[in-house]
Amino acid sequence: MLSAPCSARAETPAPAPAPPSRLDVPFTRYTLPNGLTVILHEDHTLPLVAVNVMVKVGSRHEAPKRTGFAHLFEHLMFMGTHRVPTKKFDAWMEAQGGWNNAWTSEDRTDYFEVAPTHALPLLLWMEADRFSSLADDMDLPKLDAQRDVVRNERRQSVENTPYGKAELRLPELMYPPGHPYHHPVIGSHEDLQAATVQDVTSFFRSWYVPNNASLVVAGDIDPAATRAMIEKYFGIIPAGQVPAAPAASAVALKKVVRETLTDNVQLPKVIMAWHSPAHYAEGDADLDLLAAILEEGKASRLYKALVYDKPLAQEISVSQQSGELGSRFVVEAIARPGVELTQLEAAIDAELEKIRTATVQQRELDRARNQFETMFVSRLESTMARAMILNQYETFRGDPGYAERDLGRYRAVTSQSLQRVARSVLAPDARVILHIVPAGQSKEGK
Repeated sequence: MLSAPCSARAETPAPAPAPPSRLDVPFTRYTLPNGLTVILHEDHTLPLVAVNVMVKVGSRHEAPKRTGFAHLFEHLMFMGTHRVPTKKFDAWMEAQGGWNNAWTSEDRTDYFEVAPTHALPLLLWMEADRFSSLADDMDLPKLDAQRDVVRNERRQSVENTPYGKAELRLPELMYPPGHPYHHPVIGSHEDLQAATVQDVTSFFRSWYVPNNASLVVAGDIDPAATRAMIEKYFGIIPAGQVPAAPAASAVALKKVVRETLTDNVQLPKVIMAWHSPAHYAEGDADLDLLAAILEEGKASRLYKALVYDKPLAQEISVSQQSGELGSRFVVEAIARPGVELTQLEAAIDAELEKIRTATVQQRELDRARNQFETMFVSRLESTMARAMILNQYETFRGDPGYAERDLGRYRAVTSQSLQRVARSVLAPDARVILHIVPAGQSKEGK
């Protein structure tokens, strides 16, 4: 017996898509009498703990002629005290199965440690010890040792890295002298060399005070016992008078600023940069997704146009570099051999013009949003990352539980809002255009 044709069957309506699940990283937040903000996140999935201390100081808080101090102190914090001698901070932690690191930006300095559960008392004690007494134990040999390390880091990771000169020059072209973002985070050789012990201890005592920091302890913890340890080790540190952050007026480019640098590279590179909305401001999320639409994956617009369809570029990079006082939207492209930078620049401009004049397809936006959301949620798998995320939200938004609202910014982006922001930000006549050409090649050449 023949079955009835498929077209004659009643079709079952497709189920409505389930609403996105809510992100929830549970935490307890409180403040010690000295002003230190404490956030506890309990998770017994793994026998690990993470400690994260974020200090509200970055390169934008540095005084004139004292650039690089925030990053220098990131290094000095590992030099030890009279209770934790030099090199023992790492050695004692590693002996317990732990590890640590730190990073510095224009806006903040962050220290973090991860270790098995049993090492938590050691982590908290050592973190509180250096936070409370490092300035008392600072001397010229310690300063000289880390000053040399930082200057060598500048040479190796910036000055002698292909295209690294752009990292130093771009902030100077984007922001006028006196603006907190005008100088690079790593500072200048001259300022680092001129630093005295009094300079760095004054910097520490001004900014490294409990009422200018927040502490997160996450992972396999007993909240009551952890709270008691925090009060014992950190509660005795006195509060301080935190200086006002340097003033920063709004910045806007009124024209195209062009410059060409020579570098020890084989292929020329073009960098375009625009001022864009500050982190968490309206338009910031749109530009994160626009960066993905332009550069993420082989189907992205710039990759397809400049790498696949017309072999003009060897490499493409697009990013919304978000900052507290303002951001930079940056497009970078390394030319293929024989390709003129003017030709590459024109091809990039043609793709950006399409973004400004026509809304992106919904499937492009959905793909970019799905990529971002996957990355966003995947970070939460790590205990260390959850500790850092809680602290970042506390520091920048005053709410450790901001994750759901943060993700909501990206879910709210539409094709229309993305085009509107692109028109507002990516003005062809108000940007920095930086060419990096191989040493020995004419600046007017490729």
